Amino acid sequence: MEGDFIKINEWLLPLSWLYGLGASFRNFLFEVGILKSRAYKTPVISVGNITVGGTGKTPHVEYLVRLLQDKVRVAVLSRGYKRKSRGYIVADADTPVETIGDEPYQMKQKFPAITVAVDKKRTRGIERLTSEQADDKAIDVILLDDAFQHRYVKPGVNILLVDYHRLIIYDKLLPAGRLREPLKGKNRADIVIVTKCPKELKPMEFRVITRAMGLYPYQHLYFSTLEYEQPQPVFKEAQGGKPLKLSEQNVLLLTGIASPRQLVEDLKPEVGSILPLTFPDHHKFRRKDIRRLNEVFDTMPEPKCIVTTEKDATRLKAAEGLSDDVRRSLYALPVRIKFMSDEQEESFNQNITGYITKNSRKNILAKPKEERRPKASSNDAADKPRTISFKSH
Repeated sequence: MEGDFIKINEWLLPLSWLYGLGASFRNFLFEVGILKSRAYKTPVISVGNITVGGTGKTPHVEYLVRLLQDKVRVAVLSRGYKRKSRGYIVADADTPVETIGDEPYQMKQKFPAITVAVDKKRTRGIERLTSEQADDKAIDVILLDDAFQHRYVKPGVNILLVDYHRLIIYDKLLPAGRLREPLKGKNRADIVIVTKCPKELKPMEFRVITRAMGLYPYQHLYFSTLEYEQPQPVFKEAQGGKPLKLSEQNVLLLTGIASPRQLVEDLKPEVGSILPLTFPDHHKFRRKDIRRLNEVFDTMPEPKCIVTTEKDATRLKAAEGLSDDVRRSLYALPVRIKFMSDEQEESFNQNITGYITKNSRKNILAKPKEERRPKASSNDAADKPRTISFKSH
């Protein structure tokens, strides 16, 4: 049920009250204009949350990329969390993960035709993206990854993601809970998406959550769920065989993400057995971690494999010391989001494309497809992937 992953540290509530004062004062400075939010002529869509922990930002940004990349020139601008570089960087096909961070690296590898840039200062990043492109290659829309609290930018569409299993209406401010700012921060959202919903969510639950969220009439509420695709080998050593059947495997689930619990619950009924090996979000795998991975996997019974997230796979590719057995058995599990009904998907898509059409310098979405952008790479074409039907609990 909704909220079932929430754990409140009651003894920390006094500190949460102090944290809330600071967060509220910062928001007040923006609301009265002492701190300035800047709008841009180029359409800007922000995707983020008001909680610490994973709400599915990357799959939702990827959904937007797939929706728009054949219609307009798309740029994704991220902070590049935990990268070993500074300032503004535009990624190319050979930019290493250490330079731009795991999520932007994943995005560029999956969608090589789009522009992927990183800059901690999002205003500067937007200015560079919109000023340094030739007119015939000008960016038509910028997707901001994880920027709901970055209020120096005033996006044209502000999308707030809320985890079904950790609804913000039941949560508390840091450090007692996971809220980054008071609950009324949700009022800045144009679109709210309740993510990671069970596939069998009943109509009554939709109505209960809709009422409990207490949104304004100008805000649109949607519900999405996760769909997992066929596991993909991380290293070429694992290629050449038949598609991996998880139902026949004893799985070591290796994660370095904020909220692995949902993935564990989804995989349990689909595999022979599952052994989670978890690390903190964006964890850099060091030699001791790799030794531990090698040792744990070596003790597992056959048949066996290692399943990890796409984000973790980007960092594992650069890790040293992986055993040959681990390299042969390591698979990344791609994930996509799906709206809970066709009507919701159509409504969401129309809201996004309608905003871009209305705010573009020219009516770009009305042009013939071949005039909008260069022909997409073959790597972008697989938009009807094989998926695995996982149950949600």
